Parts: sequence; structure tokens; C-alpha cells
Amino acid sequence: MSSRKRSLSVAATLALSAAIIVSMTGIGSATDPTGLTSVVLAQGLAAHEFDANAAEGTDVVVSQNTFEAGGSSGWHSHPGASVIVVQSGQITIYRERLSGGPCLSQTYQAGDAFVERAAYEHNGVNEGTTEAVLTVTFFRVPHGGSARIDQPDPGDCPAT
Repeated sequence: MSSRKRSLSVAATLALSAAIIVSMTGIGSATDPTGLTSVVLAQGLAAHEFDANAAEGTDVVVSQNTFEAGGSSGWHSHPGASVIVVQSGQITIYRERLSGGPCLSQTYQAGDAFVERAAYEHNGVNEGTTEAVLTVTFFRVPHGGSARIDQPDPGDCPAT
């Protein structure tokens, strides 16, 4: 078989396969939304692999946190995992296990997404020169309760 005929044969097979997949999955019969407005609050590239889960009877809370240049969150933890997307600016996270351990830090830029785990206390610091805006989704918040648990400064991270 000539390469031209082989190319046409491959193209025809791919087109047929796509048609079969569309008919099997119902993609071709999807309905368009009406009366719907959807606003993406934040989107970021995952800085590391993570899973987040919710527990029945707990709240999922979404907030937008704005840090002025030089601003910080103060030391705190959360009742469950929290997923953070940096919308603009940058944020440096200082973290340490609640049970103690070394102080770790990482700076995230606009477009980054990361997770904070309940087993860690942390302090977010805007060490940049412009405002930093973060969208945060908190999981496993006690129903009607706070997503934030204040923690004392562990004393071994840079003063902020």
C-alpha cells in the first residue's frame, strides 16, 4: 500500500473512531447552558501532588485573602487541608509540623496552586513589593466554625 493510501486509511480510521466515541459518550448530544454565569475565581498550576477531601457534616469554605506588601497571616493552622491559588503577587509560606520540627519555607508566584495540611502550622508572608491575592478553599471546617486555628510562633522561623 502506498504511503498516501496508508495516510488516508489512518485518517479514515481515526475519524470513524472519533465518531463512535462521540456516539457512545453522548458528547454530540450535550446541551448548552442557559441563564448561567460562571466566574473562575482562581486557576493555578499545582506545585505538588495532593488530595483534599471533605467529611460529611463539615463545611467547605472559600475565601479570598489579600496581603499588602509586607503583610502576613500570623501563625495558624486549619482543621483540614486547604488548597490555595495565588491569583496575583507572591506569597512565602513558612511552615512547621504542629508536633515540632524544622522550619520550612517556599515562595509561590501568581499562577501557582498548593496545599496546606492540617498537621502543619504556617505563616504566609508577602515579601514582595506589590499586593498578593490568594483564593483559598478550606476543607473539614466544623459546621458553622472557623477555618483558622491560631497558633503560637514556633520561634525557629524568620521573624515576620
